[in-house]
Amino acid sequence: MPDTSAAASASRRAAPEAVVQLIVFCLGDEDYGIRIEQVKEVTVTPEVVRMPKTPPFIKGIANLRGDIIAIVDLEERFQLRPAGRPVPEFSYTLAVEAADYTLGLMVREVPRPVTLPVSLIEAAPEFVQDSGQREKYLEGIAKLPDNEGVIIVLDMAKLLTPSEIMRLPGRVEPAAAAPEAPTPPEKP
Repeated sequence: MPDTSAAASASRRAAPEAVVQLIVFCLGDEDYGIRIEQVKEVTVTPEVVRMPKTPPFIKGIANLRGDIIAIVDLEERFQLRPAGRPVPEFSYTLAVEAADYTLGLMVREVPRPVTLPVSLIEAAPEFVQDSGQREKYLEGIAKLPDNEGVIIVLDMAKLLTPSEIMRLPGRVEPAAAAPEAPTPPEKP
C-alpha cells in the first residue's frame, strides 16, 4: 500500500504560490503600486476642472467616459515631488474604485503591470507605521527579487481620510435631516 501522506506532502509542495498583480507607477523617484482589482482603467488624463474649497492635492474633476470623478495628484498628496520638478503638462490617470466612490490618480508615467508572489509583500516597518499618516494607506512593501528594489503597495480603501472623502468634488452626499423651521413668536 503506497504512503499517501508522502504523496499529499509532495503535492502541497508543488502547489503554486499565491500571486498578486499590481499596477505600478512612479511617484517622486520611487515605485508605488495598487492591486489591479482596484483599478478600473488607465487613460491619458482628461481635461481637469478646478473646484473651490478642495485640498491642493485634489486637482479638480474630470469627465471620464460619462462619470465625473475627482483627480488626485499623489505626488502632491504624499509630498514626493522633488524640488524644482514642475507638475507635468501630460499625465496618466488611474481610475480606481473604492467602496463608495471612484477616484482618478494622476501619475507622470505610463503605469505598468507587475505580478509578484504574495510572500514578497511585507508589512511596512514599525518606524514607518508610527510616523504620521503613512500607515493609514500602506498595505505593505514588496521586495523585488534579485535586489531590484522595492514597490510601496498602497491600500486604496485607506488612501483618503473619511473627511477628505466627504469633501470630494462631485460626490453625492446622503440627504441630511432638514432642520425644523423656527416657530414664529406669538403676537401680544
